[in-house]
Amino acid sequence: MKAVFLKIASLFYGVAIKLRHLLFDMNILHSERFDIPIICVGNITVGGTGKTPTVEMLVEHYSENYNVAILSRGYGRLTKGYRVVTAEDSYRDVGDEPLQMKRKYPNATVVVCEKRAFAIHRIREEFPEVNMIIMDDGFQHRYVEPLINIVLIDYNRPVERDHLLPYGQLRDTKSSLYRAHYFIVTKCPEMMKPINMRERMWLIEKPSQGMFFSRMMIMPPCPIFAEVNDTVEQGAEVIAMSGIGDNEAFNRGLSQRYKVVATINLDDHHPYRMSDLRRISELLAQHPNAVVMTTEKDAVKLMHSTAIPDSMRHKLFYERISLRFAGGSRAELFARIDNDIKNKDNGAYIRGL
Repeated sequence: MKAVFLKIASLFYGVAIKLRHLLFDMNILHSERFDIPIICVGNITVGGTGKTPTVEMLVEHYSENYNVAILSRGYGRLTKGYRVVTAEDSYRDVGDEPLQMKRKYPNATVVVCEKRAFAIHRIREEFPEVNMIIMDDGFQHRYVEPLINIVLIDYNRPVERDHLLPYGQLRDTKSSLYRAHYFIVTKCPEMMKPINMRERMWLIEKPSQGMFFSRMMIMPPCPIFAEVNDTVEQGAEVIAMSGIGDNEAFNRGLSQRYKVVATINLDDHHPYRMSDLRRISELLAQHPNAVVMTTEKDAVKLMHSTAIPDSMRHKLFYERISLRFAGGSRAELFARIDNDIKNKDNGAYIRGL
């Protein structure tokens, strides 16, 4: 009975989404263009597909030649409206991912705002030196027409087999993918076969669209607190703790490198409370040889907490991740983006049509 109800709700959700797209396509609702390159990184599913590592890759690459601003909605924050992120902010005020990126790239302008077009106008007024904006998770926000839409697809969750919310995990229709300029298939296996790549090619509806394949590269673990000099060896006992879109994927990855003795699975953008610290303390008491391994996004929420006792601080570590592309496709992706920007400057504004 529950499945029937979810299917019916999914049908109504699909009608609402298609109507909204139709209003934009008929220019009844208006998309706004801007005079600087705007690169949007998004997806059509709920849960983690690797947007933050992709945004960070773009920031690292383009900061060499552009004054880059990052624009995010700031999911999970307790504030509303337009706000410029500083490294001293609380994640409760600006969101965990924007704060992570601001601390990682202090020279980049980071802004959170639900109304993206409004925010872009404010950025142009307040930061005239900014000449590129990377929009985090804005594919569904059609009030802005970016120069480039990059859509991420989780290799382990093929969208062709999925359904719209709440019956499935799709938050947008599969037909909306025609607006993508490039697809990045994330979380691919290390030894990916050509046939597996071809299976994803159905996503490409236009010759101008490109598809690239990437996997998550795990960096050596870091202590959350700077005063800690300890390291974590492969095979060590760890307590897996994460509050991200795909906790199970994080846990599976840890189990390949360490002995996972316990797990703490939290909701995405989870705000840490004293009850969470008590839970960590209890698990560490049960497993005195273990350390807690978490994600970079979770670490941002813990590293400035004054409630964490000294006895726990040296037990907290996090793993960083970055994207690794198959073959030379990373260079090809950037070459194509550079060409799109060049065409824009020459007056040939590209569109996903």
